[in-house]
Amino acid sequence: MADPKGFLTTRRENATHRPVFLRLKDWREVYDEFGNERVQKQAGRCMDCGIPFCHQGCPLGNLIPEWNTLVWREDWKRAADRLHATNNFPEFTGTLCPAPCESACVLGINDDPVSIKRVEVSIVDRAWDEGWITPQVPATRTGKKVAVVGSGPAGLAAAQQLSRAGHDVVVFERADAVGGLLRYGIPEFKMEKARLDRRLAQMRAEGTEFRTGVDVGVDVTAAQLRAEFDAVVLAGGATAWRDLPIPGRELAGVHQAMEYLPPANRVAAGQLDRSPIHAGGKHVVVIGGGDTGADCVGTAHRQGAASVTQLEIMPKPPEARADVNPWPTYPLLYRVTSAHEEGGERVYSVSTTEFVGDGEGNVRALRLAEVELVDGRFTPVAGSEREIPADLVTLAMGFVGPEKGALLTDLGVDLDPRGNVARGQDFQTSVDGVFTAGDMGRGQSLIVWAIAEGRSAAAGVDAYLTQRSVLPRPIEPTDRPLV
Repeated sequence: MADPKGFLTTRRENATHRPVFLRLKDWREVYDEFGNERVQKQAGRCMDCGIPFCHQGCPLGNLIPEWNTLVWREDWKRAADRLHATNNFPEFTGTLCPAPCESACVLGINDDPVSIKRVEVSIVDRAWDEGWITPQVPATRTGKKVAVVGSGPAGLAAAQQLSRAGHDVVVFERADAVGGLLRYGIPEFKMEKARLDRRLAQMRAEGTEFRTGVDVGVDVTAAQLRAEFDAVVLAGGATAWRDLPIPGRELAGVHQAMEYLPPANRVAAGQLDRSPIHAGGKHVVVIGGGDTGADCVGTAHRQGAASVTQLEIMPKPPEARADVNPWPTYPLLYRVTSAHEEGGERVYSVSTTEFVGDGEGNVRALRLAEVELVDGRFTPVAGSEREIPADLVTLAMGFVGPEKGALLTDLGVDLDPRGNVARGQDFQTSVDGVFTAGDMGRGQSLIVWAIAEGRSAAAGVDAYLTQRSVLPRPIEPTDRPLV
């Protein structure tokens, strides 16, 4: 283990956030510098448990106790090797993942868990700074061609694994830049795009080709895709958003979160001077209490909103783990993100009943009612209706599955009862040679699951192309395995 007494002598620490008045002036990540010495002390809290439940909590099966020990011993390079043995993009998970590994940490039974996520991102940042992360170019090429549709975390993980296995991989992205929601959905203040761009440069050096501005199924038909490639990986995500069909939905000023966030990201990238959907001086209401809603809150603050209110139909979660969420499960807790620190109001147990117009086609208010759960359904509380001002409303209520467009229809893949692309244990769909990974097959989920599924789908594709079984094997420190 690392420090035998570390969990007794060192208290949990995490990176603090830059002062609100400063960070609202820019789009940079909100975190202060943490320092390698502090990271080593936090890694020293790891107990190297005989049964490390953090492995169970992490869908990638990250070798957390191993790289904690190596960091504590100041062997950062080997720590980076162990980190990359199971995770292609630890800087993505280290900034964006909600860290179910920490919820499963054994130390968390009766103390604060190890700051796993902070150690993770510190390792990969150090590895980039030291030049330890280099392209992993395959020694030989198989001559097999693979198309990956979608360049989010699942698509990128699958593409990198397959390129390193020697296959010729082309990633298709319908936006004008690679990254999926990492590029235009996740705000810069949560993850700066420089982290994404340097990974893409590594992938290009490894032989992965990216084709942007291509809507597969329209610009390139399913038949053309099958004719040009030996295998296809569908990794287009769950991009069909949930709507709110109530009176006034057609009013100007009511937008989906994924209509609001991308142009703001383009402003941060220097592509636009001002977003066409701007919160400056407006009363903003965000409907939906999840991460996407918090992204809208933080964006509205940086645009100078007059007020920001976030609505959630569920009751306010408890501040401590409830009995229904026992360790090592991921607990439903009241969490304060950096966006919430910056201001605004959060309102729970309410449902929006109407968008109220100003007589000129614009939204001016929102009518809501308090709700309570009766026989498994949310029921309005009599006499609780009220109006709140709303010049700009963003709908951040999640996603219902993949878009059912020409690509899925023309490929003829089966869907599961939830409307996602059905697949087997090898991640192959009902159509021979067509695989799926990430939210497109799993439904809306975490970034860590997307990367894990991209890696697993790549193993399935590699086995299909080489006609061999996928068998588990030991992972060596310098390996970048498919399984």
